[in-house]
Amino acid sequence: MTNSLGLSTKVGSVAYPSGQTDNTTDKKRHILVVEDMDNASFMETILSHCGINQSTHCANEEDALTALKENTKNGINNIDLVIIDFMTSNLDGWNFCQTLSCNSVFSAIPILVIASKVEWQDDMVSTCLKAGANDVIFKPLQKPDLLPRLNTLLMLKFERDKNKENADSLECELADKKIMEARLKYLVNHDDLTGLTNRRRLEQAIEVALLQSELNGKKSALIYLDLDQFKVINDIEGHTAGDQLLIDVANLLRKRCASHTTISRISSDEFTMLLEGADEIDALTLSESLRTDLEKLNFSIGDREYHIGASIGIALIQPHEKINASEALARSDQACYEAKKKGRNRIHIYNHDDTNFNSLRDDAYWVPQIRNALSNSLFVFVFQPVMDIATGAINRYEALIRMKGDDEQLIAPNNFIPVAERMGLIHDIDLWVVSHAFESLQTLTEKQNNISLNINLSSHAFQSTALLPLVKNRIETTGIDANRITFEITETAAVANYEKTRDMVENLKKLGCSIALDDFGSGFNSFNHLKQLPVDYIKIDGGFITNLANDPIDQTFVRSITEIARSLNKKTVAEFVVNQEIMDLLVEYGVDYAQGYYIGKPDVDFLT
Repeated sequence: MTNSLGLSTKVGSVAYPSGQTDNTTDKKRHILVVEDMDNASFMETILSHCGINQSTHCANEEDALTALKENTKNGINNIDLVIIDFMTSNLDGWNFCQTLSCNSVFSAIPILVIASKVEWQDDMVSTCLKAGANDVIFKPLQKPDLLPRLNTLLMLKFERDKNKENADSLECELADKKIMEARLKYLVNHDDLTGLTNRRRLEQAIEVALLQSELNGKKSALIYLDLDQFKVINDIEGHTAGDQLLIDVANLLRKRCASHTTISRISSDEFTMLLEGADEIDALTLSESLRTDLEKLNFSIGDREYHIGASIGIALIQPHEKINASEALARSDQACYEAKKKGRNRIHIYNHDDTNFNSLRDDAYWVPQIRNALSNSLFVFVFQPVMDIATGAINRYEALIRMKGDDEQLIAPNNFIPVAERMGLIHDIDLWVVSHAFESLQTLTEKQNNISLNINLSSHAFQSTALLPLVKNRIETTGIDANRITFEITETAAVANYEKTRDMVENLKKLGCSIALDDFGSGFNSFNHLKQLPVDYIKIDGGFITNLANDPIDQTFVRSITEIARSLNKKTVAEFVVNQEIMDLLVEYGVDYAQGYYIGKPDVDFLT
């Protein structure tokens, strides 16, 4: 039976709200009674009759405060109720109530005032409540009067403690979230291994330098540094040793460069330094100092010692030139390439005569063909099977784009995709891929409706505002179940613009599509990306698969990826599977899917 407040009206023990017990706190209720000790025996008896067997009695304010302090832990006081007899000798009850209500910890403890009956009881109640009391009861005490008040006030303390506990938990949760958000924000602009800024942040800094050059005539220089012997060390000693070398180089660059210099790691063993306000002499001086330091750097692993060097390219940012960040970076890269061609371990300053005309010739040759293929439907798909390792079934294919040549031969994408990216045609190709993938599935459904397709998208697609509306439209117009579509994006492309990529991934998943992170493991931030991006499939980079049977390091890496992906409820796909020996290892490691020439080569008519 309950009253209107939801409190049990059972006489003889303190109760809790209907259907609720005190399991949350798992403790007996503790009451502090402040009264003359002559009355302690009577109060204990009446509290015992109400089901309260744990109480502390104090005869004055000083002892009561000591008891309260002794029962305080982690900001929560274990005293659940303070009963104050206002007739207690040597106690200013009104002042004591105020003391408790003004204390940040003690104020959570409800106060029940015991007062003698007076003519103006309403005034007494008002005075007590103003002092901080929660309730007033008048003598003589009767169990039927006291019990419901105890119920109410003890539940008030219970709820206050729970509210504080929830508030503290929420505060910790919010603090953890802020730390995580700060970490993500940091990783968007920094290399996880070395702590240097990444390519994205570098390009932003270059844009600022170019703007300063245009508006204020301020010169700057971009130094591009490529380690000459890194691959040898990385291949022979393994990735751990290679990582340590990169960290050592990063620390050396920090030591040699001014504090305002933007130092970046933009690929595995390539670094850049943006020197704002620097001219050619400044750039050459620093570059020579770095080249000499790296030439003298001895890297030891066990009893083996390695010497490295660096090829360095310099691109000057001049006030009279109209270029963008990508062009400035490309010039420094080209200068570094020229240094490598001339024998490595040297410095080269970019000039217009160094321009690699091969890329220009490629652009001139391929751009008309790409435009023609888009206009005249000369792009086609070939489909490579993806096998479910556990069942051996092949119900999934990867759609790979090809372009028809003049002789009807199929041209591989590595011939025209880089040109399309440079010349701004990649968006049209991405939209063609998405649209025709749905058409292929629609046609396929007439023969077989359990086939799913993996669709490769470029590094630019997830930044396009046209992608999501197109996918929505194709789902509606074709009637294809979105669960049959998996979009693939490379790990490198995914983090090039992390926030936009994550948003697009989440929006595509809301439509029912799946997402695969392709070439996983090719970057140095891989496992962090695996935690943060809500993808469904992890496609292990083929470089770890082709020699899996013979390389213990690759075996360890593939096994680790599989275990971590499984713990995150993500499926794994192994690419470039070329023989049964590799298949046996994939089965042993628990990889979910496999594709490669051993499973099946890409084919136009894959179901015939």
